[in-house]
Formats: sequence, C-alpha cells, structure tokens
Amino acid sequence: MSDLIQPKVLKGFRDFLPTAEIQRDVLQEKITKVYRSFGFVPIDTPVLEYTEILLRKSNGETEKQVFRFEDNGGRDVAMRFDLTVPFARFTAEHYSELYLPFKRYHIAKVWRGEKPQAGRYREFVQCDVDTVGSDSAAADFEILNVMKCALSAIDVNNITINVNHRGIFNRFLAKLGIADKSEDVLRSVDKLAKIGQEKVVAELVEVIGGNAEATAKEIIEYIQVPAGEKFLDTLARLEKMAGGPAEDSQRMKDIYAMMETAGIADTYVLNPSITRGLDYYTGVVYETFLNDLPSIGSVCSGGRYDNLAGLYMKEKVPGVGMSIGLDRLIAGLEQLGKAESKGSFLDVEIFNQNAAHMMAYQKVASQLRAAGIAVEVFPEAKKMNQQYNVTEAKSVPWGILLNDEDVKNNTFTLKNLKTREMFAAVTVEKAVEIISK
Repeated sequence: MSDLIQPKVLKGFRDFLPTAEIQRDVLQEKITKVYRSFGFVPIDTPVLEYTEILLRKSNGETEKQVFRFEDNGGRDVAMRFDLTVPFARFTAEHYSELYLPFKRYHIAKVWRGEKPQAGRYREFVQCDVDTVGSDSAAADFEILNVMKCALSAIDVNNITINVNHRGIFNRFLAKLGIADKSEDVLRSVDKLAKIGQEKVVAELVEVIGGNAEATAKEIIEYIQVPAGEKFLDTLARLEKMAGGPAEDSQRMKDIYAMMETAGIADTYVLNPSITRGLDYYTGVVYETFLNDLPSIGSVCSGGRYDNLAGLYMKEKVPGVGMSIGLDRLIAGLEQLGKAESKGSFLDVEIFNQNAAHMMAYQKVASQLRAAGIAVEVFPEAKKMNQQYNVTEAKSVPWGILLNDEDVKNNTFTLKNLKTREMFAAVTVEKAVEIISK
C-alpha cells in the first residue's frame, strides 16, 4: 500500500504558477504606484484577529463566512474577511501614533468561507486605500478618483462606477416609517443585481411587515433610475423623495462638482440600488463594474464608515475607503481575453553554447544587470532547441549568443527572439541601447 499523500488544495483555494503570479505582481505594482502618488502609505495587520474584533459590527451573513476557530491558547480567533475592520482596530490601537488625516494602503490576502464560483474564491487579494480623520467631500472624491486612476493604470478603462449615499436612502426609509428596519432593507436592496427585482420585493415584504407591499413598491420606485436620467437629475429626484435638501444630498452635489472639474464625471453614475451589504457603511458607497462583463460583479467597491473605529475607542474618527478585488478583476479580464501573460521578468537569455565560455557569459550578464537589464545565463550547455524551448516558455524577448571570436573581442550576437532579427558583434553598450528601445 502506497504511503504517498495525494497533492491537492482545499476547495476555493489555489496555487499560482509563475505566469499567473507574475500577472498578479505586475498589477499590484501598478496599483501600488497609483496609491503612492496620492499620498497613501503602507501598513500591515495580522491575518488572525480576536473574533469579537472582526464580528462586533457585522451581520449574520458575515459571521457565516469567516474562518473561525479556537487556538491552542483557548482564544476565539478568526481570519480577517476584509482589510477594513482590521484597519479600524489598527486605528484605535495606534491612534496616538498617527497624524490625521491618515491615508493608508494595504494589499494583502483575506479569507471568506463563501461558495466558490466564477471570480469568487475563499482566499483572495484585496488592494485597499483608506483615509481616516477627515469627513469631507474632498476625501470622498479622492477615493473615487483613486479608483478610476488605479484601474486605468492597469488598462481597465471600460468601467462604470456606481455611486450612492446611504444617508439619503435612510432619510427616505424614515419618511416611510421603517427607519428601524433600514439595515435589513439596505441588505435586500443591495442584492438587486444578483437576484432580480421580484425576489428583492419578496424579501422586502418579509422584512417590512404591516403595509409591506405598498411600501416595497415605493422602495423599488426609489431605486429604479429611468433610462437616460443624468446624475444630477437622479440626485434631485432622490432628494425630493427623501424629504428635501440635507447634508447628505449636498455632499453628493459637492462630490459630483469635483468629478466634473477633474473631467472624469462620465465614468460615474448615481445608482440608488447600490447600498453595500456590510453594516458599517454610513455615507457615500460605490461599486465598479466592467461594462463588457457586468455579470462578474463588482471589481472595486467601498464607502464611508464614520462609526467603525468607534467600536474600539471613544473618539469618533471618520473614515472612507475602497478596495479592488484583484482576483475577481483578473477573472473578468481573462474572460474578456484581456489578461496579459508572461513567464518571467527577464529581458535577455544568454544561451550556453559552450561550457568553456561560462566566465564570458557571466561577465556579460553582470554588465547588463548593472545597466538595468534583467538577464540570466542558461546554466548548462544543452542542445540549442532545448534552450530555446525553455526561453520561449519564460517569454524572454531577447537572446545572446557568443562564439569564440566574440569572447576574444568582448562582443556578442543579440537576437530578437520574436522577429528573429540579429545584431552581430555588438557591445554591451550597444545592446543596452537596442533593448531599451
């Protein structure tokens, strides 16, 4: 009987081969560059938190999704299901060490025990930015601007960012006399894109009670946007249904004015059905969809959560942030045939034609690296077709060949491995010039 253990990963978890991991690394690097350009700084938090930290302000659905267990010390712990709640704890714990407003980014894995499906996994990467210490339209707008800029940096431009304000919706619900049921209503409305209007109405009737059908009809009327209705027209309609002008509707007007000033207003729509299911959101909320593949779901979302840090400290610290769901975004790009794939970060492969020339190969490699060129030397003098096959698998664009004469003259042949164009008897300096072009 064999003692070998079958190699396998848990459902909803994945290994990543170099082509997939390189793609993720490249996207993260581009996103990070944008985050830094807006003044956000990095932090990190533990994978494990006390369960009461993660679940004190969450609904029952969240509790069902967390990976929760008792550790060896008998402590009730859970793996973080997002990066926002740990950041709220982080803010409270390090409040005296932080300057306000404090702007952080955090790119890391999170875990949710939800049912795996296309674009949804139990372990995935989130790319977060948050600002705490400022309750201003400018802070809200900056997050919305970062969303667009970060996605643009990775060539994701055909998008629609749906924006809403929970405050206006809550005023509307108060006018209907169901303010006490707002969290359940918001959660049901947030499912509109997933389960459709009929099922949402059924949920609302169950949640509301009393004259439920008429009230549910009014809620549906509130969240539906007539075809062709503009952002400010929708805002005016919602404002009227909620009882008139207030701070929340004025905040949306201010944000939209900044969008227009920045020349990016066309990317955003006011969508009153977007409410975000998590309880900690209190103001502006948003979700981003790929126009060519809306079925994949939101690839970037977030909102304002002014009361979240208040769970862990007496001081009220306003906050606003967003998260790009990297794995879902990549899944969408792959379905659209827009995902780039490469097998390495190399610019050049130095082919090993003669083991006796190894010192010359290493000398050229060192000189190229000093000039900023990523290069490796093939370690063994195998058949050239074998070396070419490995190099092709790594997606290396350039190759270098050295014969006896080249070794004597400190030159080599540079080969474009895609076009097969050859540059004979070139120096390191000339090669750097050619490759850099």
